[in-house]
Amino acid sequence: MSCSPGTLNKHFVDKHRTALIQRVSTVPSLLDELLVRGVIKQEGYNTVMAQATSQAMMRELYKGPLNACGSSGKDIFYEILEELEPFLISDLKKL
Repeated sequence: MSCSPGTLNKHFVDKHRTALIQRVSTVPSLLDELLVRGVIKQEGYNTVMAQATSQAMMRELYKGPLNACGSSGKDIFYEILEELEPFLISDLKKL
């Protein structure tokens, strides 16, 4: 399965991937919510949590469940970010 890389139709979390990797500071809480909401499984959770830094955790998260073409996992990821990182999301929306 392949995704067509269109900038206009890019999901918010894809469009702002670099900024989110660099700036999300609540990664463990984010992972907890993703696990509870069924976006990631325990094995993926453990893999991401094993990373040494928040940036490495976010990169691993993008490599896994958020790399899928479907937008439902990304929608939930975005909703959780809005709850945990409201100022960051507000800042990125201005770009």
